Amino acid sequence: MTLRQIAEVSLPTRWANFRLLGFEGVHQGSETGNGYQESALALVLGDIHNSPPVVRIHSQCTTGDVFHSLRCDCHDQLHLALRVIAEEGTGILLYEHQEGRGIGLMEKLRAYALQERGLDTIEANLQLGHAADLRDYRLPVEILRFLKIPSIRLMTNNPEKIDAVAAAGIEVIERLSADVPGSPYSEYYLAVKREKMGHISDLAPNKVEHFTRPDLIR
Repeated sequence: MTLRQIAEVSLPTRWANFRLLGFEGVHQGSETGNGYQESALALVLGDIHNSPPVVRIHSQCTTGDVFHSLRCDCHDQLHLALRVIAEEGTGILLYEHQEGRGIGLMEKLRAYALQERGLDTIEANLQLGHAADLRDYRLPVEILRFLKIPSIRLMTNNPEKIDAVAAAGIEVIERLSADVPGSPYSEYYLAVKREKMGHISDLAPNKVEHFTRPDLIR
């Protein structure tokens, strides 16, 4: 991958005044010569080199982040990360454009429609011809390398993110929980992440069958 920084600006928010860095990564093509370009944002606060910073790798979720959908925990996890980083006084939020676990917004909406007919998130992706999770964490890892970060405190419940960071030679010295309260609209989604995708959670699980009725997720 070839990484290029596009811009750096000040971003005052309700939590803190971050530095916002824009990046583009070009994934090299295979033997056919086909590659693709990906973009990501890094919200940086404080001295990130004095000690291992808090880092959150957050995948774009338009329905959750923008419209505050209750079907997922994305919006609350994003705000949790920004709040924790602000309280710590230092940290990095990496915002990658991999909507719907990498399938894109329109495909995610098609998957939602299948979920309203009783499929879970993984089954819906598979029926549409996608993998359960298409996300690739090479770009956020390259940004951490660009920022010369050797070790981090990673806020995540997803073991794949931990493995991706560690495989790149960046030490994860601590995992911070990304648990946020659920709702009747998101509990089935959260249960599938725990039970089928191996996500770590300290919250007491609810029985999946309580939340499979389509009228509860519309």
